[in-house]
Amino acid sequence: MSRGGISTKIHALCDALGNPISFKLTPGQASDLEGADALLPGLTAGALLADRAYDVEERVRKRLREANTEAVIPSKKSRLVKIEHDRDLYKARHLIENFFAKIKQYRAIATRYDKRACNFLGAIHLVAAIEWLN
Repeated sequence: MSRGGISTKIHALCDALGNPISFKLTPGQASDLEGADALLPGLTAGALLADRAYDVEERVRKRLREANTEAVIPSKKSRLVKIEHDRDLYKARHLIENFFAKIKQYRAIATRYDKRACNFLGAIHLVAAIEWLN
């Protein structure tokens, strides 16, 4: 497993209110799709709001169609045939960004001093629980 160092990526799923549901850590050099591969199976939602990095047919969009979940993902700029998305619904994506801003207020998360990924993930879960209670 990756170290909990500076380049570790935190992947998160949040509900419609911006409350955290689940997390996955990946090494900094890993693709964002590794987080999607871990978090998407078993997802039950009406819609998934994600940024352009998740505009991939096989690994994301196909899975969402199979789960009857609307993909609210803007097309990558390099995509030849653009796929439309619900722009009004996409505006709610700020909730996940707000969640990351909240957890980075905690020094242990912002500085990522933990050497082991399991300790860092534990700190993320602790901070998420505190945010749930607030």
